[in-house]
Amino acid sequence: MIPPSRWRLIAVGRLRQAWVAEGIALYRRRLPGLEIVEVRDGTPAREADAIRAALRPDERLVALAEEGETLGSVAFARALEQRAGDRLAFVIGGADGLDPALKAGAAWRLSLSALTLPHDLARLLLVEQLYRARTILAGGPYHRA
Repeated sequence: MIPPSRWRLIAVGRLRQAWVAEGIALYRRRLPGLEIVEVRDGTPAREADAIRAALRPDERLVALAEEGETLGSVAFARALEQRAGDRLAFVIGGADGLDPALKAGAAWRLSLSALTLPHDLARLLLVEQLYRARTILAGGPYHRA
């Protein structure tokens, strides 16, 4: 099983909705060790600089982007399993998206949906899917296919 301490979420901006914060708190309790880092919003170039500064040298950047790979929950779990030896930093950009150079340098580009999602909701969805992936890989009852 992949320990959540191998994953970090770097998000531009602060959560604005209390109900989203409550949802994220629920899944973080289920994923002890998952760290979420918030960086200040600004221009995509400034956000990219802040994201690069927040990245650890041993992390592989996973850029959440609309043109990224779209996977179902089981395929996402399998993709995480294939990357189990890596430390992954999932990055959610600001209102204008991620800087193109940052995305180009990502180890993996991932799309949560073909729909455009508010950043708060994308953060909640990602954390829930990380939890779901862990339970899929552990054979737990949370995911019912």
